[in-house]
Amino acid sequence: MSIKINLNADIAEGWGAYDIGNDMALINIIKSANVACGFHAGDPNTMHRFVTKAKEVGCSVGAHPGFNDLWGFGRRQIKMKPNDLEYMIAYQIGALQAMCCYAGLKVTHLKPHGALSNMAAEDDGYAMAIGRAIKTVDPDIIYVALSNSEMERAALKLNLPLAREGFADRQYDDNGNLASRSIPGTVYKDPNIAAEQTLRMVVDGEVKTRGGKVLKVKVDTICIHGDEPTAVNVAREVRNRLEAAGVQVVPLPEMPLTN
Repeated sequence: MSIKINLNADIAEGWGAYDIGNDMALINIIKSANVACGFHAGDPNTMHRFVTKAKEVGCSVGAHPGFNDLWGFGRRQIKMKPNDLEYMIAYQIGALQAMCCYAGLKVTHLKPHGALSNMAAEDDGYAMAIGRAIKTVDPDIIYVALSNSEMERAALKLNLPLAREGFADRQYDDNGNLASRSIPGTVYKDPNIAAEQTLRMVVDGEVKTRGGKVLKVKVDTICIHGDEPTAVNVAREVRNRLEAAGVQVVPLPEMPLTN
């Protein structure tokens, strides 16, 4: 039996007349789209445009909620009460569900954005708040969580569908979390480096950290960051190398997810 993997990317992160990234090219390479829901980026027209395109190309659609931080693109840490965070996540899921109705799609998964994701990877209160929002709005939504993170543990505690995520274009710290973007070189822009890291995670189940450690990881989905200028080239090389190695790239609902 061939290995299956999902490729996802964060899209629809423009605002009004402004676009970020080459989403229309990227959506033809990936198999799952994480759609910004209006808080860190995105607006109704942008969301509508990309869920419609996702339907056309056979790409599953997930919510990509972030902090209410348009100015900082959701990359600034915000401390909140877990209940407030929970309702904020539920609100954003609902916004995307409404737009998906126009395309005849369902919201299949949720992946937190930026600083929210980084904080929830280490903070069980945030991770559980996100999980409770999913469980309340639609318990069939897949919680996309960094492998070995508090988000993964929250999904397991709440008995939610879980997809463990790896990152093609980011360096890892020795603790298994993503290295800060503020450190030069932690975002991979070379398609070959990203593809090699992806193959190692998918085929060998391991990733090498900035400090030289080799960590065991289980991944169901691999992220390529759509806001990077190199995203399309990285995504294309990652997919080509996976398929050349006999790995089948499929939408997230077609992955054989096991908790």
